[in-house]
Amino acid sequence: MLLPCHATVESLDNRTRPDSVTCKSFDLVAFVRSLHVIHTIEEINASGFLPGVRLGYRMCDTCSDATKALKNVEHMLAVNGSLNIQCDYTEFRPPVKVIIGARYSEVSIAVAKLLGVYMIPQLSASSSSPALSDKWRYPSFLRTIPSDVHQTKAIAKLMARFKWNWVGVVYGDDDYGKAAFQSFLRDAEEMNVCTAYQEMVPHYLDHENSMQRIKQVAEKIRSSGAQVVLLILKDKLVEDLFQVMIQNNITRTWIASDAWSRNRPLAHMEGINEVGDILGFTFVARRNETFDNYLRNLKASSGGYNNLIKKYKNLRFNCTSDPECDVKEPPSDCEIKNDTACYTNYLDANDDYLTKEVDTDTSYSYILAVWAIANALKSLLNCSVTSCHGEMNFLPWKLLEVLKRTHFTLNNQRYFFDKNGDFVNGYDLIMWDKNGDRRSFERIGSYHALDGRIELEGDTSRINWLSTANNSIPESRCSESCHPGFAMKILNVSCCYDCVSCLEGTYSNGSDLNDCQKCPNGTSSEKGWDHCEPIVRNYLRWRDPHPIALLVSATFGIFLLLVIFIIFLVYRNSSPMKQAEVRMSCVMMCGLAVSFSSVICFMDKPNVHLCRAQQIMYAMGFTLCVACILVKAYRTYLAFLPFGQLRHRRLNKLYRPPIIISIVTAIQGVICILWLVFDSPDVDYITPTPHSLEIIIQCHVGKTSIGFGIMLCYIALLALVGFLLAFKGREAPQEYSETNCIIFSLLMYLLVWVCFVPIYIIRTEEASAVQASAIIVSNYGVIFCYFLPKCYKALFKPQVDKFTEDNILRRWSNISERARPADPTPNPDLVRDPGNPNTGPPTVSQGTPRGSIDGSGYYSASVSSEMLVDANPPSPVVPNLNPDFERDPENPNTALDTPIPSASTEQSGNHSASVRLETVGNASPARSEVSTGTKVRKRLIRSKSL
Repeated sequence: MLLPCHATVESLDNRTRPDSVTCKSFDLVAFVRSLHVIHTIEEINASGFLPGVRLGYRMCDTCSDATKALKNVEHMLAVNGSLNIQCDYTEFRPPVKVIIGARYSEVSIAVAKLLGVYMIPQLSASSSSPALSDKWRYPSFLRTIPSDVHQTKAIAKLMARFKWNWVGVVYGDDDYGKAAFQSFLRDAEEMNVCTAYQEMVPHYLDHENSMQRIKQVAEKIRSSGAQVVLLILKDKLVEDLFQVMIQNNITRTWIASDAWSRNRPLAHMEGINEVGDILGFTFVARRNETFDNYLRNLKASSGGYNNLIKKYKNLRFNCTSDPECDVKEPPSDCEIKNDTACYTNYLDANDDYLTKEVDTDTSYSYILAVWAIANALKSLLNCSVTSCHGEMNFLPWKLLEVLKRTHFTLNNQRYFFDKNGDFVNGYDLIMWDKNGDRRSFERIGSYHALDGRIELEGDTSRINWLSTANNSIPESRCSESCHPGFAMKILNVSCCYDCVSCLEGTYSNGSDLNDCQKCPNGTSSEKGWDHCEPIVRNYLRWRDPHPIALLVSATFGIFLLLVIFIIFLVYRNSSPMKQAEVRMSCVMMCGLAVSFSSVICFMDKPNVHLCRAQQIMYAMGFTLCVACILVKAYRTYLAFLPFGQLRHRRLNKLYRPPIIISIVTAIQGVICILWLVFDSPDVDYITPTPHSLEIIIQCHVGKTSIGFGIMLCYIALLALVGFLLAFKGREAPQEYSETNCIIFSLLMYLLVWVCFVPIYIIRTEEASAVQASAIIVSNYGVIFCYFLPKCYKALFKPQVDKFTEDNILRRWSNISERARPADPTPNPDLVRDPGNPNTGPPTVSQGTPRGSIDGSGYYSASVSSEMLVDANPPSPVVPNLNPDFERDPENPNTALDTPIPSASTEQSGNHSASVRLETVGNASPARSEVSTGTKVRKRLIRSKSL
């Protein structure tokens, strides 16, 4: 056995001659492990596992030094006290057939190189350096533990599990520390774990700069923001580092390598609870009660000797002080002295000190090593139940061949070596739990080397964290964690980053993801989302509030038109209805009904036929309505505006309502046909943003929108012309109110569509709803401003207007056809009857006619007269049956109006006019005088005689 029962060699750095070395600092942990190997060998011998064969051993103390270990190997291999040099060692039969050890990888590597020359099997239970898996360099090395390749993977995955991505690493400068550190860097990179610092310390404990270097490392740990530190060091170096940390009151979370993860003396050091949380991976451990009893009754084997047992008992029970302990700063092994027990025969003294101070469970891998050798020997020696028939002085390399193929079962667990000569039985994850002033080891999980899986026992909330007040998991990050919906934007190192929101159409459903994922087809997301949602196809559905409001408004408008139509038919002979021209108004109602019906085509999922129908129905329907209004405005314009005789006759000839309405509507039809042919409306799929959660399906008016624009402009042009004509005729007699209705209805339309255009352009995703709303409002504008006033007059004021539009238009037609120039008269105060120049002027009872003509062609007159009527008139008064007069169609006995009087001007500006009346039949003339007291503006045609 090559195991270090001492921690170091004295003055190794000052050694100049190849003399013997002095070991110091008795190592209880390594000593107990050596005893465990001895105890297992004795158990196998006692059990008769190898019938007729007893296993022996030779134990050498390496003192944790490779040079000392090589000397021990030479001693073990020597035959008759010497080791002969040969070219071929195939037949070399040393007394030692297999070597168990060493503890540290630094020593095992040196020994493995030497034993590789002789192909003598070397079986280690604690050297975990990945370099030893290289069978090219170390062909005879085997081990009953996993390689550090698995341990560093487990550590990196543990850090990732607890979201520690910013850690510090302190490692030794020996082969074990360097190899484990390089392996950890590779695994940490795969798990996105970064190192805040990488510090190396001398592995040789007596190095003159060792303590100074540890203090420098402690300061580096203190100044760094990394709260988690991985220590790949020997237990003695860890103890020195912890002492400095305790002195400086520095707390961190420590990750232990297998070299010290279950070191009980370290767990019992003073102030260990002040360093923070400690957890790490250790080799699979099992309790062995028989070995604990063995330690309580420790003695050397019968027939042999063990200087190390003697050394321990001397330190523990001898009253005589060891010279090593009689110094100012004695080594730590002097602390094992039992002050209360002093025995003259100290070699026979025993107690339970070792079972309390040393964790005997960690020696399980040494038990496996002994049993692996025993099973290989059983196969090599061809042992049966009663005896072994093989050659006892066998060649070592033959045992190596059998050992590599050995499979055995212990405690219901199957064990074997892989192709690299390693066991892959995994690790136990332990936590150093607080136990008074000390720490105890609590198993909280395990790592399965075969599948690379960490398995925690129970919930992580059950772990007792000491470094956090609320028992939460400590944090050690370069940057704050990026929550779902964000991705990391790497800065100078991979673990230092900014959190950037995922863009539209991407998502991240986990924390600290490098990139946002693209949403699958048919789904999308908004900025900063952690999931994708199906894209919704929106259009004007029947069940939505806005389409329902539009539909109700359109339906109510059609119903209102139906009611108005009935009123017009019932009261068609009343004066208001005659003014409105019932037949033409019905045509208007039909156009408005078609326009209202076009709104229905805006509902439900659009298709090309609905898109075309909604535009054509509105264009033709509302154009028909506006054409009728235009005719009405033109008719008023002809009736009440002053024109010359020739001009009036020409304009009057143009008044052909059916032809005008047909032509105006047909032009719109041609526009719509060209629109459908060259730039037809179609279905459009609009996404408000490139990765919007909704697609708006609606009709668009064509690729260029030229046809749509021409259609609207044409209707607007008709409305504007009608508005101007009505505005020109706004001073028609108060008895005729058609102009006001036309003005307000067309003005409502123009205002609605002036507002519609910018909204339609800006809110493209709501174009259909905006257009439907504009259609409804403009239709209601015509209903409320034109039709409802007519209905009101017909229902509540049927006799307000006596004069229909046709009569007034007919009057002006007669005037334009029969008017002749008036003869000049010297008397400006008198005006003759233009229809009968032979008649004299009417009699004026009071005053003299006075008047003036303003610059606009309007004549202002003030009438002051009296109408004298006989007390008992024999018959009604009727106007002179002159062709220049026209009778009231409802009352033919009365004159509709007077002939156009002439005027004279005085300084007062008032005009006095007399009206001559004649009686019908035998009636005597009657006169009347009327005084209005206000100025009345009338439209008079100025003839050349004026």
